[in-house]
Amino acid sequence: MNTSKQIAQLYNNLINGGNYTGVSFKKTLEDVSFDEAITKVSDLNTIATLVYHIQYYCTAVIGVLEGEPLTAKDSLSFDHPPVTSARDWEQLKAQTWQEADRFLNLVSELSEEKLSEGFVKDAYGTYYRNIHGVIEHTHYHLGQISILKRLIREKTA
Repeated sequence: MNTSKQIAQLYNNLINGGNYTGVSFKKTLEDVSFDEAITKVSDLNTIATLVYHIQYYCTAVIGVLEGEPLTAKDSLSFDHPPVTSARDWEQLKAQTWQEADRFLNLVSELSEEKLSEGFVKDAYGTYYRNIHGVIEHTHYHLGQISILKRLIREKTA
């Protein structure tokens, strides 16, 4: 198996299950209700906001992998359309899984050479670093989502 396919498998396991941590993005979100998704805990981000934020960076890397310029800005990564209904919440999740599939497919097709190339500009490192960064970033915020979900459910129990 080449490196791109191994990275894609790591990402797939993060989204769908089977990773080393035993936590998957889809499984964690499958029973999160709309009300839970928008529940504010102290001054922390909501689950819906974190889902948007995770996918914001995934979508940014997808654009570069598809030959587009990098347009993402850290300052905009938490600015999402309002999630005001169960339908909005389901659409956000559906869009997240669609983008995850696109990311997975694009990564799995990368050549070994491309993984070593610079990503947009030297300060950002290589394609490998940025793709792996999406995985690390998702794991990080998935941990936050898991804790928020637990806190919200303990508060309402």
